[in-house]
Amino acid sequence: MKRIALLLAALSIPVMLFAGGGQQASGGGGNYLRLAWWGNTVRDERTNQAVQLFMQKNPGITVETEPTAWDGYWSKVNTQASSGSLPDVMQQDYAYIQQWANRNLLLDLTPYIERGVIDLSKWADSAVASGKIGGKIVGLSLGTNSWGMGVDPAVLKQAGVTIDEVNWTWKEFEAVALTIYQKTGIQTMPFTQHKQLFEFWVRETGRSYYSADGKTLGWTDIPGEIKNFLDINLRLKAAGALFDPQESFLSLTMEEMPFSQGKTWNDYYWSNQHTARLSAAKRPVEYIMNPNTPGAAMPLKKFGAYLKPSMFLSISTNTKNPELAAKFINYFINDIDANSILMAERGVPVPTDVRATLAPKVDASIKYLFDYITKITPYTSPIDPSDPAKAGEVEEGIRIIILECLTGQISSADAAAKIIRQSNEILAR
Repeated sequence: MKRIALLLAALSIPVMLFAGGGQQASGGGGNYLRLAWWGNTVRDERTNQAVQLFMQKNPGITVETEPTAWDGYWSKVNTQASSGSLPDVMQQDYAYIQQWANRNLLLDLTPYIERGVIDLSKWADSAVASGKIGGKIVGLSLGTNSWGMGVDPAVLKQAGVTIDEVNWTWKEFEAVALTIYQKTGIQTMPFTQHKQLFEFWVRETGRSYYSADGKTLGWTDIPGEIKNFLDINLRLKAAGALFDPQESFLSLTMEEMPFSQGKTWNDYYWSNQHTARLSAAKRPVEYIMNPNTPGAAMPLKKFGAYLKPSMFLSISTNTKNPELAAKFINYFINDIDANSILMAERGVPVPTDVRATLAPKVDASIKYLFDYITKITPYTSPIDPSDPAKAGEVEEGIRIIILECLTGQISSADAAAKIIRQSNEILAR
């Protein structure tokens, strides 16, 4: 059967495809697909190679590629959406996928999963749920990320501290922080990353950080919990064990951060930042799970941790080849040969067999993250819906109130009340 060559463009320039009459192709017909993503030259090169392999394995199929830089991607695909000319398969981001689904621009993948065209047998349920909106699976994760804590193992050893990361509580976290300060003089990083940390706490109560309609916070009935969250910081500050809150809230380079400088024994960040944090610290750093219960007064109802997709692959509703598009997605996420080319550039792969195959091939810092995702997966629950449009304004307001509290300008109880009142006012506008 005749092989049809892949049409490659320069890696740094988006590929613009035109049909007759000067209009951009919208899905084509027969054995033709268009694939779009944002990225960089490394991603572009690896993706193009994986696409070439797909066509070699499936003679007679043409896949045309449309790589674009992040800052131009969304304006481009929104223009395509307006003209009904979206690519068949496209990358989606967690921040935007709900908006696209609500506009009925993304195909429900459920029928193709149920018929085995897309195989999710090696996927964690929580990873599948991340792309489910309104009962429809509209995206499948291309990489896995989770929230945790970087710690300095040398400081822990010096203080004589061991951490049971699967079972430790926030109360034990506070005790560890005090012991480390008493034995070494090294302080604890304040909860500057309040959104992710308190979201973890809130989720353990069975609530979501934002309400389902995005018009209120999802935890307005438990103001005492944000007070308790702040009080951990205040007690550590009173004991001298908390790093300066004002300095902690400054915008710093990774190398300038207190943890990188050895001024704190810990910090809080996404797992995909660990390699960069390790490089900035210039010393051994371990990455562990967060304390997993708020305490006896608020018993654990579900795991606070979740697997966050780095990005998704979705199929647009204007595709003329949904079956072929589904087959391509299955190849891209599950095929061992394809992923041996892609080499986890988009994040830690979700399928367990893909991770196991790539683990010996990636460098040590990436392998460490593979192991972390494998370790934390049993202690995760499905991710909440993506944040509402006004979330950025809400979180900046909360950040200011928390800093007011940690610098003694407002009590933790008043801060909790102000956070709820102000946030709900913003969300209701």
